[in-house]
Amino acid sequence: MAAVEETRTQVRAEARYVRTAPRKAQLVTEQIRGRTVPEARTILAFMTRDAARDVERVLSSAVANAEANHNLDGDDLYVSVAVVGAGPTLKRWRARARGRVARIKKRTCHITIALALPEGGVIPAPRPAPAPAPAVEPPAEETEPKRAPARKKAEEKPAAEAAPAAEEKPKATRKRTTKPKVEEPKAEAKAKPKPRRTTTRKKKTEDS
Repeated sequence: MAAVEETRTQVRAEARYVRTAPRKAQLVTEQIRGRTVPEARTILAFMTRDAARDVERVLSSAVANAEANHNLDGDDLYVSVAVVGAGPTLKRWRARARGRVARIKKRTCHITIALALPEGGVIPAPRPAPAPAPAVEPPAEETEPKRAPARKKAEEKPAAEAAPAAEEKPKATRKRTTKPKVEEPKAEAKAKPKPRRTTTRKKKTEDS
């Protein structure tokens, strides 16, 4: 919802692509056309149609434009124009019996409402936009001179002075000591177990 085209004789507000059928919104706008703003608000508040909520929003937007941009009182105005235009139709479908399809049309509309003063009053020109305030620069803070980092000081020294300093402190090297390997005594070979003797019993014969 956006306000457009404030003229010298009327103040307009328009809502585009409202999700309601144009015919349903026209039945609502016919009831408030030519009414004062308080009467139109009372009629819309007690209407049971869903489109009345959308029309009431556009009416409130037009009143807000008149009060904010032209310094007018909304209760002194009346609805001079209330029209509804057809918008694009959203096409959907629904499955029906025997594999057929039924078309569903979801219609939209554009609602326009204009307010004017009674007896041909002239609406004052819109207020000029306020001039932007000059930018104030913050006071400049006193900054101390930055000190050179320690790395730069080391680089400034000549290479000859840095060389003896490195020689004076040689890095201590640590010698590794290896322990002599101790030969472990070999484990004595275990004696193999003797094979178990198997005794076979002689079958008793009938003669014995």
